[in-house]
Amino acid sequence: MKVILNKDLSTLGEEGDVKDVARGYARNYLFPRGIALPYTPQTVKLFESRKEEIEAKKVQKRQDSLGLKEKLEALEISITMPAGANGRLYGAVTSQTVADELAKLGFQIERKRIELTGNSLKSTGKYKAAVKLYESASAEIQIVVIGQALKTETPRAPARPGRRRRDEARGETAQADASGEAAAQESGGGEVQSGGGEVSSSAPAESAGLSSE
Repeated sequence: MKVILNKDLSTLGEEGDVKDVARGYARNYLFPRGIALPYTPQTVKLFESRKEEIEAKKVQKRQDSLGLKEKLEALEISITMPAGANGRLYGAVTSQTVADELAKLGFQIERKRIELTGNSLKSTGKYKAAVKLYESASAEIQIVVIGQALKTETPRAPARPGRRRRDEARGETAQADASGEAAAQESGGGEVQSGGGEVSSSAPAESAGLSSE
């Protein structure tokens, strides 16, 4: 289905462009959002009357693109990534990574407009990336990939079996000693009653005035 774009759409074209698209895409997405209009004699006439206005917008886009090019080429983006001792990254720097870094600096650049060598960077070092701007214009940005060592914890050595058994044996011995002391205190401090009198369990029979007869 032939349509005329009423607005810029990065995935399709600019305002005033004539495009062939799927009928469902046009009816369900482009037309409801006012992004495009059906290609008819009436809409062609309408855009002919707006030709100067549309061209003036394109001139402004070219100027804005040149200003953005100067700003981007003055940048040097530093990206820190986990890496091994040989400089090999644990992961990769992608066009999305660069787009995120540019966004932090106030530049809203679509990921698909950023071109990296080999599509991604997998080692530390200095690189260049191309950023597509308006029409055929592009900017070259400097990227420095810095490696960061991963933090690792030294694992504790497990206790040797012999030492563990000795520690368990000491614990059992200490527990037995404590139980024995508690039992001794209970037996040593008790009193025995006989015939209504009190007799110390540790005193001999003679000292208590008892006869053997």
